[in-house]
Amino acid sequence: MKHWISRWLAGVAFLHTVFAVVVMGPVMLTMLRSGLLNTARGMTEAATTWFFLFGLLLALFAIPVHALEKAGTALPKSIGWGLLGMAALGVVLMPDSGFWLVFPPAFAILLRKSAGPMDAGKVRGVGAA
Repeated sequence: MKHWISRWLAGVAFLHTVFAVVVMGPVMLTMLRSGLLNTARGMTEAATTWFFLFGLLLALFAIPVHALEKAGTALPKSIGWGLLGMAALGVVLMPDSGFWLVFPPAFAILLRKSAGPMDAGKVRGVGAA
């Protein structure tokens, strides 16, 4: 399947965000009704904020990964190592979590053959004009 890593990451981001809305929805609604400004004062509100924002961040991260995959450019090993480190630390800190879902794309990136140095000019909209 082509471009599966970016789609996997986007899917995990979607599930993460849906879970945040479903499970933490009441806290989010209270924050919204309070006007959002300075509403993440307690640990519950802070955890809700970070949980929701991490899903959005992961979705944003999937966009450039998709662009690289679509261009046929090998993903940098540093992305694989970063994902692997994040997943490992997340699983150690919270074994009952979705961090396990980050291992497949991390290993896929690390186990793929490198295509040599990445040329940013190959990716449309990236690099020099």
